[in-house]
Formats: sequence, C-alpha cells, structure tokens
Amino acid sequence: MRIAVQEEQFDLGAEANSFARGNVAHGAIVTFTGVVRDLATGDLDVMEIEHYPGMTERALTKIAQEAQKRWSLGDVLVIHRHGRLEPGERIMMVATAAPHRKDAFEAAEFLMDYLKSRAPFWKKEITRSGAEWVAARDEDENALGRW
Repeated sequence: MRIAVQEEQFDLGAEANSFARGNVAHGAIVTFTGVVRDLATGDLDVMEIEHYPGMTERALTKIAQEAQKRWSLGDVLVIHRHGRLEPGERIMMVATAAPHRKDAFEAAEFLMDYLKSRAPFWKKEITRSGAEWVAARDEDENALGRW
C-alpha cells in the first residue's frame, strides 16, 4: 500500500505502470484519476487544496486499510495533491489490485467516494470575481451510504 499527499504533479502513466508491475500476481487492476474541472461558468482560475500534514496521511491510510479488509485486495495506491491546481490538472489517483475485477472495482469506488466526501482536504475555488470554499454535496454524502 502506498499513500502519497503531495503538491507536485504525478505522472499518471508512470504511476499506473509501476503499480501494475508490482502486482503481477493479480488478475485485475483498476485505476481512476480525478482532474480539477472548470466551473459551469468557465471562470475557475485555480483551486486551492489545503490539508493537515500527518493527519491527512493517517486518515487515508486508515480508509485504505479498511478497503483491504472489505475486499480481497493485493495492493492499494492513493495519490492526492494539495496546493494551487488549475482546471485540467490531475488532483488524485486511486489504484487497486485484486485477484478478480469485482473486488478491484468496488474497492476503488469505495476509496473514491471516501476521498470525495470524508478525506480531510479543504478546497477553495478562486475565480476572477472572488474565492469561495467548496461545500459538501449531498450526492457525495449519499454515495457513501452504499458502503
């Protein structure tokens, strides 16, 4: 298991290839990458993401360990960025490896739902007209209900 909370960009291809090379005994590898999306109005300049070092890594490790308990996983990778990110930049990546695809897909979805709604990150959208903290969305909270 690898958990990384970092400011710098990550190379999606290199991370996915490295994860796959380290999990040759598993028949399924699922990856998901989230990107900063522009606002519907098209005026997002940057998103600022804050976290508490140490606390965030511990929380992500705990949820990754929970995924390993619930599903038959061989490995888990979670990368989440912080700092100033522009629309289109990669914000996070989740990868899971399992003997079979069902466990790999479900565990990846579980981790993504957690990252979206409960992980200790705070996001602020900065536009030409000002800045606003991103509030929790009901659909993100409701997604956790299936787990």
